[in-house]
Amino acid sequence: MQAMQGGERVAGTDEGPLSYRTVVAGLAFGQIISWAILYYAFSSFVLPMQRELGWPKTTLMGAYTVGLLVLGLSNYAVGAAIDRGLGRRVMTLGSLLGAVACMLWAVASQPWMLYLALALAGGAMAMTLYEPAFTLLTKRYPTRFREGITTLTLVAGFASTLSFPAAVALVNTLGWRGALWVLAALLGLVVAPLHAWLLRGPALVATPRQHDGQLDATLHAALRQPAFWHLTNAFTLYAFAAAALWAHVMPAFESKGMSEAQAVAVVMWIGPAQVAGRLLYAWGGRGLRLHRVGLLVMLGLPLALLIFALGASLAPLMLFAVLFGLVNGMVTIVRGGLVPEYFGRAHIGRIGGAMSAVALIARAAAPVSVAWLLLLVPGYTAVMLLLAGLGLAAAVAFALARPPP
Repeated sequence: MQAMQGGERVAGTDEGPLSYRTVVAGLAFGQIISWAILYYAFSSFVLPMQRELGWPKTTLMGAYTVGLLVLGLSNYAVGAAIDRGLGRRVMTLGSLLGAVACMLWAVASQPWMLYLALALAGGAMAMTLYEPAFTLLTKRYPTRFREGITTLTLVAGFASTLSFPAAVALVNTLGWRGALWVLAALLGLVVAPLHAWLLRGPALVATPRQHDGQLDATLHAALRQPAFWHLTNAFTLYAFAAAALWAHVMPAFESKGMSEAQAVAVVMWIGPAQVAGRLLYAWGGRGLRLHRVGLLVMLGLPLALLIFALGASLAPLMLFAVLFGLVNGMVTIVRGGLVPEYFGRAHIGRIGGAMSAVALIARAAAPVSVAWLLLLVPGYTAVMLLLAGLGLAAAVAFALARPPP
């Protein structure tokens, strides 16, 4: 027996055309492939492209920056489309757009072709990665969305681990152009049909146990709440500091006199620590207030950056890697669960999209901003201390975002 609620069909259980577990598992698989191809694989293609095309690294990195900017600028429009009930189309077409981006990238012979391909990839990222998936789960399963978000981030945490060796193997076997045709086929022939199949049926599958429509803030109403701006500031500062660290971590290790092998031996622990952080939350953190968990996570970033700034041997640097991985793994869960808790579900696509757009643009600007900063400060120790200060400011902003009563 189904009823109508707000123009949406509502089922009395968690079962739509497909079970909750099937939808979450399928989306998680799609997240692994999408993250691995659209976000992580780029770095594996830089050197082979540079050798063949003779373009400077700044040209190649500029294309990736354009992609990240498009990702940030597209987020609100994507969220608004999902709010209008178009989530299935968004994620399916996003995967197809990613396939087109890879095909154009594979035939690139001029810089403008690469920039166009990466701009399309940025749009595809906005339509397929965490944000739209979180929004869809929040809307379809209001009684279990936090569990689904945790599962998605836990599984997709392996994307970076799988992406680099897989991309290198494909490039070594088929060349970088041939590898991109394979990635295009995966997105267009596997992930796009998967999204179209998984997301059939009503936009709302499970009826919330207690839901007060008055708690569903519009974007206009959310913009008038201090909590929106405090959270936006917190996640933007976090994104900037974390992205700057990722972009400059290897040169920063070199400035400490560490060899490349030593740096890799430390950095390789960040990925497993991210997964461990998500497992820790899945096993013991879901009964805690999400704001309290988030505050601990936010405080972990400046502490990790401080350890990295001052660490001069492998032991403290290994501690940095584990701590940074733990907090970086959990911050995505906090971000995905806290916004609907504060502002309701009805307009979560627009509100979350507006909030994350600012953070994504900051993330895109971080690598080049720090490169300019290095011209003004003595070196990477000063940079990391400044980033730790930004991390502390993020934690303060997060603390000021008071949870609803």
